[in-house]
Amino acid sequence: MVDVPTRQPTAFAVAILVVAACQTVPLTGRHQFLLFPEGQEVQMGATAYRDVLKKGKVSADPTLNDQVTRVGHRIAQATGRNDYHWEFKVLDDKPVNAFCLPGGKVAVYTGILPLTRDDAGLAAVLGHEVSHAIARHSGERVSQQLGVQLGLIGAQLTLSGRDPRMAQLGTTTLGALATGAILLPFSRAQESEADHLGLIYMAKAGYDPTAARELWVRMSQSSKGQKPPEFLSTHPSDETRIKQIEMWLPEARQYYQPNTPPGPTAPGAYWYYCPSAKDYYPTVQTCPEAWVKVPPRPP
Repeated sequence: MVDVPTRQPTAFAVAILVVAACQTVPLTGRHQFLLFPEGQEVQMGATAYRDVLKKGKVSADPTLNDQVTRVGHRIAQATGRNDYHWEFKVLDDKPVNAFCLPGGKVAVYTGILPLTRDDAGLAAVLGHEVSHAIARHSGERVSQQLGVQLGLIGAQLTLSGRDPRMAQLGTTTLGALATGAILLPFSRAQESEADHLGLIYMAKAGYDPTAARELWVRMSQSSKGQKPPEFLSTHPSDETRIKQIEMWLPEARQYYQPNTPPGPTAPGAYWYYCPSAKDYYPTVQTCPEAWVKVPPRPP
């Protein structure tokens, strides 16, 4: 058997990190570290979405579906990602939750709708979830976890010549430190970034961004202090989120035009009407039904 030099895995890890793509998050301008192409993330998102819809109970309530589809399409249009094949579904289940998988695959659980209350509250939720996909947070999280794992492998190889029990203890300790000092804070930073981007997207879609603060006040009241301490959580505390949203509101308000979805303003510009979304859009989007080209939308 040929002995493999212990430096080889470390060199391999460095090689992976060197060729990793560096991207920039829209609007915030934050540089991010990504190991996988977006197309791969989109494919994985589509597969996971089909699995969720197959196992879950998709709501047949026309009112709820109309609302989520209508608000969702306006948020999607505000992101400018016309290349995504957007889908919006309502899942009839109790979790106070919603999600957007890579590529624009969105689901909203009925359990969160009593807290959203209206279109603006729903726009706050959808703006946040859609922002995770726009900022490629899933791919970034996987990339970082892989980087941490490679680092732990390198540490284990370094400690392998010592007492096996001490080596295992050292690796376990490093793993715990990585979780507390890197992975959890990074996850909270992504959640905050999604809040920030979501405010802007909902404002650009014509929804008052102040509704996001009101939503999180209701969310905080509903949780009744049962959430774990922030430093042990993947999400910022409700108090932190509310303060951050208050800080970002002046910026978001610059994009806000009441009841005006984004679109062309030139005289004679045409809109496209999506029957299922029951709303108008300035460009062709993914729609379950045929688009209808209509004259300029009245002011």
